[in-house]
Amino acid sequence: MATNVPPISPSTLRGAVDLSGLVNPRPARAAASGVAGAEATDATFSDALELSKTVPVIVEFYGQGIEPVLGALIAQYAGTLAHVVVDAPANPQLAEAFQVQQVPTVAAIIGGRPVQLYVGDYPEAEVRQVLDQVLVLAKEQGVTGTVPGAASAPADEPLPPHHQEAFDAISAGDYATAIAEYKTAIAQNPRDALAVAGLAQVALLQRLEHGSTDEIRAAAKSGSLDTQLALADLDLSLGDAATAFDLLLTLFPTQDAAGKTAVRTRLLDYFEILGADDPLVGAARRRLTALLY
Repeated sequence: MATNVPPISPSTLRGAVDLSGLVNPRPARAAASGVAGAEATDATFSDALELSKTVPVIVEFYGQGIEPVLGALIAQYAGTLAHVVVDAPANPQLAEAFQVQQVPTVAAIIGGRPVQLYVGDYPEAEVRQVLDQVLVLAKEQGVTGTVPGAASAPADEPLPPHHQEAFDAISAGDYATAIAEYKTAIAQNPRDALAVAGLAQVALLQRLEHGSTDEIRAAAKSGSLDTQLALADLDLSLGDAATAFDLLLTLFPTQDAAGKTAVRTRLLDYFEILGADDPLVGAARRRLTALLY
């Protein structure tokens, strides 16, 4: 899914600001309980620095009428991320160190080193992507612990048999078998939303097997329906759902009945892949409805 939040990478982990110099080091205390948003200040931030050697710490700056909002989301990570909040106006040293120009500003600390994440408000799905990137970066740096006393993540429930068979087939690159398993699951239960979404996803993977990025883009210059559908698939797979939707919705009114059916079917597949909660899906669905009626 496309995101407006800048991606982070190992090069983002920088030491330009020596955070350890903000306060006098002292033993970490119950700030470890900050999994759900302990308050950090200029005087107590060494606790968060110490904790970040074990588990990545998300630092959420608030103030000026803006309240912290990430506690519930970070709690879902079951202690693999810690969370501290900072009243930016009340803690000028921290605000200066993290280059806070406005609130909310969100950063991370990994191994005592700062990682700038984003400024402003973003949908939960985009913020979750950033938090997932933090975990990947932390793993690369060997910071893979958990917050002391945090609840363990619940054990995953086993997948239904056909779902498991499909998952195993996808892992092996056998998309045809995965498609067959999802179709069987849907035949047994037409309301199996996970199977419907899984079928749409694996069908996309199978279609993308048949050409490289350059080949798909070159073929799309012909303007044929099939090549335009392939180009939309490519855009979606690269995380640019907005472009994929715009391409198909612009294409739709120019087609005959069969072409419109093909475009509409592809759009419905994309809706399943992204999920009804994605704002791009809602906008595309409304635009499609207007074209239909």
